[in-house]
Amino acid sequence: MFETTVQQFSFNHSSVSLVIPNTNSIQQWYSTQHQINKNFPFPYWAKVWPSAIALADFLQSNKQLIDQKKVLELAAGLGLPSLMAAKFATTIVCSDYIQEPLSLVEQSIVLNKLNNVECRILDWNDLQEDLSADVLLLSDINYEPSAFNQLLKVIEFFLHNNSTIILATPQRIMAKPFIEAVLPFCIEQTERVIEETIISILVLRENN
Repeated sequence: MFETTVQQFSFNHSSVSLVIPNTNSIQQWYSTQHQINKNFPFPYWAKVWPSAIALADFLQSNKQLIDQKKVLELAAGLGLPSLMAAKFATTIVCSDYIQEPLSLVEQSIVLNKLNNVECRILDWNDLQEDLSADVLLLSDINYEPSAFNQLLKVIEFFLHNNSTIILATPQRIMAKPFIEAVLPFCIEQTERVIEETIISILVLRENN
């Protein structure tokens, strides 16, 4: 469907080869979809955002958080954190709400010769009650204030089910209320600077 290139991301001694769609191909596809449906969502998933790079780097440096764990990434886009986590975790579910990004992730899975990653369509507005994970990965998901309440419900759901959540987010002023709501669960916080963007990484766990 899309013209693609392969980009290599290196983190210390680990690297990931990522299939990335060509910008012109994405623009043409979006233009066609938008003509059919004026409310068709913009394909933010088609770019590797600084938060995804920061999260992948953090996972490589903190393998103990995902080692031999069952990991789920929501709104994964092109899946860089999932592909990095797959080097250490037992199983990975890399998810997004539409198939297009997952089709590219499936190509990256083959390229990286991974056999423990499953792609699945999941919408955080309608998650199955039996969905579970040892670790939940979230990268730059808090960019739309209208979604904050639902995202907080998702985070609370996983925390109540004993998941560890690793959230990577740029420091947006509009997202301050969202971050303040999750800070009581934060057991570790650090920063990465990617492409001159400061990314906060929060490890969340329910207080016992």
